[in-house]
Amino acid sequence: MLHTRELAVLASAATVLSLSLAACGGGGSPSASGTAPSGKTIILITPNPVGTDSFLQLGVKGAEAAAKEIGASFKLYESKDPSSIAQNVDAAVRAKPTVVVGISFSFDDVFSTVPKQHADQRFLEIDSCPKAQPSNLTCVSFKEHEAAYLAGVEAGLLSKSGSLGVVAALDSPFIHRWIDPFFAGAKSVNPSSTGTPLYVGGSNPFSDPARAKSQAQTLIGRGADVVAAAASGGNPGVFEAAAAGGAKSFGVDVNQCALSPGNVIDNVIKHVDVAESAAIRDIAAGKAGGVKVYGLAEGGVGVNALDADVASSGCTVAASPEVIAKVKQVRDDIVAGRVTVADPLAG
Repeated sequence: MLHTRELAVLASAATVLSLSLAACGGGGSPSASGTAPSGKTIILITPNPVGTDSFLQLGVKGAEAAAKEIGASFKLYESKDPSSIAQNVDAAVRAKPTVVVGISFSFDDVFSTVPKQHADQRFLEIDSCPKAQPSNLTCVSFKEHEAAYLAGVEAGLLSKSGSLGVVAALDSPFIHRWIDPFFAGAKSVNPSSTGTPLYVGGSNPFSDPARAKSQAQTLIGRGADVVAAAASGGNPGVFEAAAAGGAKSFGVDVNQCALSPGNVIDNVIKHVDVAESAAIRDIAAGKAGGVKVYGLAEGGVGVNALDADVASSGCTVAASPEVIAKVKQVRDDIVAGRVTVADPLAG
């Protein structure tokens, strides 16, 4: 999901592109697992250390699963900043793996040029795609805004005060995919509801639980009784504030309900690992290039309320069957085109 993707945008693209691939070395922390008698290798490069970032964890999970399925070894290169992203891409290209995977739009700049310089190498970008996409680059993206809208429907139905909040990592068009549709979904079922976003910001916006907690406390102090967490590694701070302040919350990317039992309503789910594994399998089979987009219709995004095992999910929405029924109805309406969810990234 949401994680350090935005940090690369804040840095000058020239910093990345000015690094000559011939001169760069690996700038991250490579690690490897598995053996590959077939000679196949998958290299995944992250924009920052994986740590507790659930989005990046899904990226690792998907690449490892694909490696096992196609009989390849797996290597992880963790970057620290835009410069080390370029260095890690250089190191990966020199290793000549089956596929070089970059996760998040932090790779837009480097993947707009490097694949053109290495036509025989296959590349995969998860969660974004350069405007000028090279033919040997496969892209996978998601319609996060559709799932955020469903979470908003839940919030609008379950909020007692009608005051909602979102703690997000940064104020940017991409991250507004988790904010604007959330508030729009709430208004669709509760027109009088109001929504306020606050941002973590700072030097570590995607991994700052303390700052995320402080922002959540501010929202709760202003009357919000539902606060959605869209701060990646900072989400636990939001959950802590909600639990202490008598509010409810939402998680992202994976089921985070167990992180704060009884306090998390649901999660905006993104099946990064599944989509990534499928793309890697296709590339290994010779089907490279193009853009694959996953929304509700493709099963690439969703909420736990849609799952058959919602009763054992640990999410509080499981106790509200009427809310689950409404979410399923709205999901069907979106898939059928009867409801259109505005995409903040589209402008």
